[in-house]
Amino acid sequence: MFNFNNKVVLITGSTRGIGWTTAKHFAEFGATVLINGANNKKNLDSCVKKLKDNYNINSTGYLFDVSDYEAVKNAYKQIYADYKKLDVLVNNAGVLYGSLIGMLEQEKINRMLDINLKGSIYNLQFASRLMSRNKSGSIINIGSIIGLKGSLGQSAYSSSKAGLIGLTNSAAKELAPNNIRVNALAPGMINTEMAKEGMNSEKIDQRISEIGLGRFGEPEEVAQVICFLASSLASYITGQTIGVDGSWQV
Repeated sequence: MFNFNNKVVLITGSTRGIGWTTAKHFAEFGATVLINGANNKKNLDSCVKKLKDNYNINSTGYLFDVSDYEAVKNAYKQIYADYKKLDVLVNNAGVLYGSLIGMLEQEKINRMLDINLKGSIYNLQFASRLMSRNKSGSIINIGSIIGLKGSLGQSAYSSSKAGLIGLTNSAAKELAPNNIRVNALAPGMINTEMAKEGMNSEKIDQRISEIGLGRFGEPEEVAQVICFLASSLASYITGQTIGVDGSWQV
């Protein structure tokens, strides 16, 4: 379907969920896959081994917190030392804390903004510098349909994801002269641990009833769109936010 031979792809937050599924898809299509986790080196190393063993590709794990500017900067220095280039960045790392506005703790507000928005800005900044060397690249920011439409009890989360969409729009204009494309995805309810955390069967049934297609999306369905946007098939697409939400009426 796609050919990513000789392409170097970095996916943040890629040891589980959408990020891990995306890493496996890029590996299947021949990419050199760089994965990232924030604090569990054993898990990161295990993921790297699985990619190498199962797909016979080159893979490296980089342990850093995307919200730590110096750690991100050092990671990209190491990526340049290891590979001399970067072709694709998937800004996937994110956290979600749901609460009504009056009950949301300051620490959780800051954490969502730091990881979901600031972390994406930091990675985009350093990735674009590497990509500019070769006048080529694709950056995909993983937002949320909640960032477009809002949702009850998600004010801080939706703010962080709406900011990511604004980042996508502006960066696409700025980086286009260097042939670097920047797009965003806005997934809806996806069948991951993070999305279903704290939800009982009754809440899950309620969510399904709100989705036009009548089911949660699968991580593979998001990963396929990510691979499309990173591929040559999307060579004239930039500055776009694509919903992958099954017509969820949030």
